[in-house]
Amino acid sequence: MRPVISHCLMLTLALAVGSTIGHADEPPEVTVSNIRRVFHNGQHNAFTDLVRFRGRYYLAFRSCPDGHMVHPTASIIILASDDARQWHQVHQFRVQHRDTRDPHFLVFQNKLFVYTGTWYSGETTIPVKDYDLNLHLGYAVWSEDGQNWHGPTLLEGTFGHYIWRAAAHGGKAYLCGRRKADFEVGPRGEGHTVESLMLESDDGLIWRKRAVFQEVQGDETAFLFESDGSVIGIGRRGGDKAQLLRSEPPYQHWDRQELDRYIGGPLIARWGEHIVVGGRKSIGGNGPKMSMYWLVDDRLHEFAELPSGGDNSYPGLIALGPTRAIMSWYSSHEKDESGNTITAIYMADLEIGSAEREN
Repeated sequence: MRPVISHCLMLTLALAVGSTIGHADEPPEVTVSNIRRVFHNGQHNAFTDLVRFRGRYYLAFRSCPDGHMVHPTASIIILASDDARQWHQVHQFRVQHRDTRDPHFLVFQNKLFVYTGTWYSGETTIPVKDYDLNLHLGYAVWSEDGQNWHGPTLLEGTFGHYIWRAAAHGGKAYLCGRRKADFEVGPRGEGHTVESLMLESDDGLIWRKRAVFQEVQGDETAFLFESDGSVIGIGRRGGDKAQLLRSEPPYQHWDRQELDRYIGGPLIARWGEHIVVGGRKSIGGNGPKMSMYWLVDDRLHEFAELPSGGDNSYPGLIALGPTRAIMSWYSSHEKDESGNTITAIYMADLEIGSAEREN
């Protein structure tokens, strides 16, 4: 199946938004172009990630005929492309009696992993009051070539943990896993008593606790490792303002700094000499929007607000070079021919402005 690519637009953004990473110069300008819808199948499509593996591009997301909430009908779709323009499906998987959601890539030990956190639902959709974080379980599929896939396989050590973005450094893999403190039986769902752990693995499949980095309001957290092993994290705190996290090996002590805004579905990635943060914002009076930022001197400086609305965010990003990148996200800002809101997958090209371009 080859998804239809449509909704091609051009949007140029040249915002003075802060200084470049490690410099006191004016910020890089960013041009956002070739905004396109890359997938819509009539279902709720959400929670994206992007990666480059063995010279090809891969895009993953959740697709569910029953919507955003917890349903056993959800599945993870993985698309591949040679040019980040034309995409075709290379894999799709689900887990029986579970809602597969929030897929994230990791290239580790010459394999491409896709991790998913799964809510237990049983044979049918369950009400929100019955959501039980203690029954959560991580799963993975993986491939050596991007075409032939193994799994899904449950991740040992993740029962009762809602796993999220993965990263690797020094021959080990790391996951954010949030859980109820002491695996408290009640109340159901998530709340203030949720803590966030850094989980560690030698093989990408068997996991153990490395550290607790949030004791309360643990939530979606993205890690970025530096060459010396130090780590920077962007942590969502429910509906409150996000935090910037820092730690050094062995990751037992964490510095936390509150940022100036809420960030839903956070991303942190390196693009050339810069650090990019992305996610959903809810400021400005226009409803939730998918936004991208430079992280400069521990502060966020917005450089793009993507076409988006309603249920949206959870970006992926691939740096193609020092001045070029591509990104993905999902959004509910468009309607179908019948006037019904759709939730679809989008991509755009990013380029740092002329002052920053390569010679």
